Order: sequence, then C-alpha cells, then structure tokens
Amino acid sequence: MDSRMSHMPDELFKVVGRKDDEIDKIARPSLTFLKDSWIRLKKNKAAIFSLIVLALIILFALIGPFMSSYNYYQTDYTKTYQPPGGEHWLGTDKFGRDQWTRIWDGTRISLYIAFLAAILDIAIGVTFGATAALVGGKLDSLMQRVIEILIGIPHLIIVILLIMMVEPGILSITVAMVITGWVNMARLVRAQIFKFKNQEFILASRSLGATNRRIMFHHMIPNTIGLIIINMMFTIPSAIFTEAFLSFIGLGLQAPQASLGVLINDGFQAMRTSFYLLIYPAIIITALMICFNLLADGLRDAFDPKMRK
Repeated sequence: MDSRMSHMPDELFKVVGRKDDEIDKIARPSLTFLKDSWIRLKKNKAAIFSLIVLALIILFALIGPFMSSYNYYQTDYTKTYQPPGGEHWLGTDKFGRDQWTRIWDGTRISLYIAFLAAILDIAIGVTFGATAALVGGKLDSLMQRVIEILIGIPHLIIVILLIMMVEPGILSITVAMVITGWVNMARLVRAQIFKFKNQEFILASRSLGATNRRIMFHHMIPNTIGLIIINMMFTIPSAIFTEAFLSFIGLGLQAPQASLGVLINDGFQAMRTSFYLLIYPAIIITALMICFNLLADGLRDAFDPKMRK
C-alpha cells in the first residue's frame, strides 16, 4: 500500500487556488474590551433602562434648581405646607420653602457625597490592594492584618462615632464613610492582582526592567478596571443609603442644607398632613438605589469574559 502511494502520478493532484482577500478573513471583527462590553451591555434591557433613568436624575439634579425662581433656603411663612400646584410644582414645607428646588438640590448633594466617597474608596483601596499583592511577603501580611482589623469593626458604628465627634457636613460625612469603606475594594483588587502576578506578560515586563510602580499602573490596574467599575456602582447606592440614614436620625447635614435623607426626615415628621413631602424624595432615592444596583449587575455580566459568544 505504501509503495503504491509513493508512485502515484502528479496528474492526480490539483493545486487549489486562493483569493488574497480571504487570507486574513476572520469570523468575528476585532473589538476592544470596552466596545465588546458595551455591545453586551446594550442587550441587557434592565441595565440600559437604569442607565437612562440615572442620566435623567443626574441631569435634573444639575439643572432642576435653576428651573424654578426659588432657591433651596428661601422661606415664606405665608405659604407653608402648600400642596403641589402651579406656583410650587411639588409643594412647600413648614417654612414655605419650594420643594422642587430642595429635592433636586438635595439629590445633587447626596450624589456628590456618594460619588466623592466612591472615588476616595477606589483611590485608597486600589492602591492598598495592588501594593499588597505586588510586593507580597511581610508587607502583604501586615497589610492584611490591617484589613482584618477594620473589617472586624462595624462600618456604621465608626461612621456614627466620627460624626458625633465633629460637626456634621459634606466633608465630615464623606470622610466617615471612607474610613472603612475602601476595605472591600482593597480585598477585591488584591485577589485579582494575585491572579495576574505570575502571568507571562508580567514576567516579561519584569525581564525588561519595569519597576513595580510601572507594572502596577500600566499592567495590573488596567486589567482590573472592570472589577473597579462594578464595585464602584455598588458603592454609590450604599453611600447614598448611609447618608440618608445619618440624616434621618439627625446626624446628617444641618439646615438650611438639604439632602435626600434630610428631606425624607422632614417628610416623615409631616406625613400625616403633608404626605407629598415624603413621597417625592422617597421616589428619587428608591429609583437611585434600584437603578445603580441593576446597572451594576448589567456591567458585571458585560465585563465577564465567560458571557462572550
């Protein structure tokens, strides 16, 4: 059989032609990480709806107070507890202050505190977790003990104690949230970077003389950006809820400043006679909490490489 195959004439074979435009043809177009994630996120209707709602709330938080001729601290005792109407679109409170202006101004303040706390959590947590994972050894063990101590202390107790020692304000509330808020981010980033630490592209960078700082900021952190964004989306509603809780128990912002928590507290005190003072800020904070969590779930699925088809 082998001898017969070795003596087969060349005429029995034919060279198959090829087209130059099919040489580099691939089954799927090349997409960047963000483009691929955005395509998959658009397929999640709940996440896209939440993104639209959040965009509208943020837009009204920025321009809403300027749509009315009243400011958030302007009082008029002749117009107290007026129901929603043509002059005051969402009514007035016990001091005659316009609720439309106060609700959107309070939403802006609550979002500002939440975003600021989330950004500080990222800055501290990512740096701490990346340093611990990259350096390793005794430094990693020491940093892990610090994290374990902070985890053992209830977050809300630390926030309340700090607020009771200083004057409540935007900065003090934000700092109180950040004291232990960055710990979860640090743990997640540390675990993620440990997965990349001994991979080929990191070893190649080291062999080319890259410093730990360059490896961290040019290779490690960019590869954890999806994890960071997802965790940030969960941190923001948590910060909004914490601020609202502090304001509800009287440890939040003080008059005449308004936040969603302050407005809910004021509405709760007058809910029997002026229910509208409670329902509108409650709707806003509920929408924020639900939409941020739905968007975070959608981003988690979009960034997950296992979801790619």
